[in-house]
Amino acid sequence: MTESPAEMLNAALETLIPVAHRMGVRFVELRPGFVKAEVPAEGNGNHFGVIYAGVTFTLAEVLGGAIHFATFDVSTHYPLVRSVTIDFLAPGKGKLTATASMADDEIARIKALATPDAKVPFVFEAEVTGEDGTVVARTKGDYQLRPFGR
Repeated sequence: MTESPAEMLNAALETLIPVAHRMGVRFVELRPGFVKAEVPAEGNGNHFGVIYAGVTFTLAEVLGGAIHFATFDVSTHYPLVRSVTIDFLAPGKGKLTATASMADDEIARIKALATPDAKVPFVFEAEVTGEDGTVVARTKGDYQLRPFGR
């Protein structure tokens, strides 16, 4: 049986981003233009009983690499985060889920520009929700696809 993209990325997470792996970040859905990941509450709480802000940030930020894996050519380019802003909107309680999507026209633009020498900027937004559906945080990241060797 062939592994799903989410299973493949989960298997690689321990090596690619060990701290996210230790937090329990798990990708649950990856397809071109869409990514979804989760993190458990267990082991990720802070001193007043909610999910630590750094865990919330990490859950949202790893989606930038996951969208690259799910959507673009990983043999020619790699993703680089240049900046990310986060708005914490509510305390994170219970398991958190982060989702992000990219429009077809934006995917086409990036693919068209991703030549062997090109660094291609893109903006990527994610939303983190708690188990009860409450929006916990939103991020906006300035990313770049970079060709290997540059």
